[in-house]
Amino acid sequence: MININEVIETNKMIDKENLDVRTITLGISLLDCMDSDLNKLCDNVYKKITTMAKDLVATGEEIGKEFGIPIVNKRISVTPIALIGGSACKTPDDFVKIAQTLDRAAKTVGVNFIGGYTALVSKKMTQADKNLILSIPKALATTEYICSSVNVGSTKTGLDMDAILLMGKVVKETAVLTKDNDSIGCAKLVVFCNAPDDNPFMAGA
Repeated sequence: MININEVIETNKMIDKENLDVRTITLGISLLDCMDSDLNKLCDNVYKKITTMAKDLVATGEEIGKEFGIPIVNKRISVTPIALIGGSACKTPDDFVKIAQTLDRAAKTVGVNFIGGYTALVSKKMTQADKNLILSIPKALATTEYICSSVNVGSTKTGLDMDAILLMGKVVKETAVLTKDNDSIGCAKLVVFCNAPDDNPFMAGA
């Protein structure tokens, strides 16, 4: 049975020690949004996110009130965009258009972050992967809610050294393009290994 001392201790943790739930994340598959026409793809992505996530923020607030513990961030994680945009995106700027669509959807539903602007290249970079990676600096410089990540290796398959070299340049360019905002783009970009499979995972956010 809960006693009064435990209640007082919990209240102290919330009021004095800033106890909170760091985040809740909604994973959304965008595989059914794929299209060879970039405009149609962007429309599909926007409609699906704004439909599936329309109640996410309100639900998070309700949960926080019910349990008396604030939920700091509400996030969305989507299927890696290098996979979704592969057939429609022929240039890095094409991928930037998808990033801006994701950003607009995130703003519409009111979340703090949207992740999944991602390429998984531990085995090898496809042209779509490379185009997405090259688009990252501009994508992060022209959006507010996007989080990006690139998986460059795994324990099983090793490291893609070409991707690692390219990411070094991308990180530097991202810092330069967002320098007027404390190079915030780099705070929303993660380069890592061993990405979890089949999981609404969002590195770094």
